[in-house]
Amino acid sequence: MGSDGTELVVIAGPTAAGKSEVSLELAGHVKGQVISADSMQVYRYMDIGSAKLPENARRGIRHHLIDVLEPTDDFNVSVFKDMAVQSMERIRSSGDMPIICGGTGFYIQAVINDIDFAEGETDADIRRELEELAEKEGIHHMEDMLQQTDPEYAAISRGNLKRIIRALEYHRLTGKKMSEKNAAGRNKAPAYNTAYIVLTMPRDILYKRIDTRVDPMMRAGFLGEVRKLKDMGVKREMTSMQGLGYRQLYDHLEGCYDLETAVDEIKKQTRHFAKRQLTWFRREKDVTWIDVTQYEDAGEIAEWISTNIIKR
Repeated sequence: MGSDGTELVVIAGPTAAGKSEVSLELAGHVKGQVISADSMQVYRYMDIGSAKLPENARRGIRHHLIDVLEPTDDFNVSVFKDMAVQSMERIRSSGDMPIICGGTGFYIQAVINDIDFAEGETDADIRRELEELAEKEGIHHMEDMLQQTDPEYAAISRGNLKRIIRALEYHRLTGKKMSEKNAAGRNKAPAYNTAYIVLTMPRDILYKRIDTRVDPMMRAGFLGEVRKLKDMGVKREMTSMQGLGYRQLYDHLEGCYDLETAVDEIKKQTRHFAKRQLTWFRREKDVTWIDVTQYEDAGEIAEWISTNIIKR
């Protein structure tokens, strides 16, 4: 750690909790710049489904790791960590406060605890074998395999084939569980003096917010966005299409089910995802939880964080 003052702010929480708006307000209070910790906002042309804040709504606050990759590019936690740390260094050198905003807990943990992603923990042949098995047997078979070797990690990875395959690959290579690797990362001493905020709200309110925000996304042209990506040559198995909403609408375009079923599936899977996010954040240490329903608006939340949490 470089100083007694806050070196990094994290605004985390489940999807639909209002993280982007709080981060934006907070950046105004503390002279900050925002680093997106979102696995979909990093991609160009993926605006509606990722709930990307439009340029004209950012109020002049600089945002990093948004629109920096093509939808055909791969993206993972190791790439995110490298890009985020580089952004943090640039932000701090300019005298501003880096604010990481997102709901991908492992991405955030990788930065805070400076997790090292060793090259020896990947093997292209094993991964290819597992991918072929997944194509043949389906995701539920892969989930069952992971349940046998690492039930804790399986519980937070349901529906995410890429993460499931990565965990199985890691186990095959090392004989260790991905959940144990993550726990070791959580137990590392933080690399920065971090103000770690998790936004939350009662579960029923959160689920209602999730359900009611999907329909406006559809009216805004979410299906057309996915169709355009498909026409651009983006394949279903690519990292960019593993995002919630994108994979369901891609499957609809492939004729797997009708649009109404796809939309219902988006809502259901997003609720499940929010539950997994909350499970992850509950295991993190030195976190300040904020129930957003106890405040008037994002501005009031940001003011409270600035006054009570951030150390100058």
